[in-house]
Amino acid sequence: MKLIGMLDSPYVRRVAISLQLLGLRFEHQSLSVFRAFPQFQQINPVVKAPTLVCDDGEILMDSTLILEYAQALASSRTLMPAEPPELQHDLRVIGLALAACEKAIQIVYERSLRPPEKLHEPWLERVTGQLLAAFGALEEELFKRPLAVTSATITQAGVTTAVAWHFAQQELPEVVPAANHPHLVAFSVRAEALPQFSAAPYGDGIYRPRDG
Repeated sequence: MKLIGMLDSPYVRRVAISLQLLGLRFEHQSLSVFRAFPQFQQINPVVKAPTLVCDDGEILMDSTLILEYAQALASSRTLMPAEPPELQHDLRVIGLALAACEKAIQIVYERSLRPPEKLHEPWLERVTGQLLAAFGALEEELFKRPLAVTSATITQAGVTTAVAWHFAQQELPEVVPAANHPHLVAFSVRAEALPQFSAAPYGDGIYRPRDG
């Protein structure tokens, strides 16, 4: 399998980390949907990151759908709880983390793709409120019910929460103050120290497995 997309995308990064945790081997090609649009288009005409090129050449996209397929391939590990109460809670946490990713990216795009004089402040204010609400709810969830954070026990809820928080702190630290989210900060520090996270560092580099 080959994962296409840059690790500065929280969606690409959650896939890269999850594939490792599931014990699935893959290659990674770091392509920007902006700077490498024609090259990306040759692989996937929709130009959506992440893109997964399966072993038979079929193309999958959307991180959640890719991870559903990856989970079906994995034989010895699951990142989703089997019991309904635990599954329900993890799906809530994942939903909050994905909402935070979506709103953070909307702010980044609004700032970086529009000229300053074209920024729509009412829209930015609304999206910022949604972003802060998502991280506020995640902070509360971690306070009430801490997430596992070892390579053997972390679930998709933990992966997605850690990736979302790290992305926001890299791109929008002034919008999402770390001082207001101590439980997320502590969780992120522990998650980022895991080998599966450090092998897929945030940025424009490529995934590098520990064994080579």
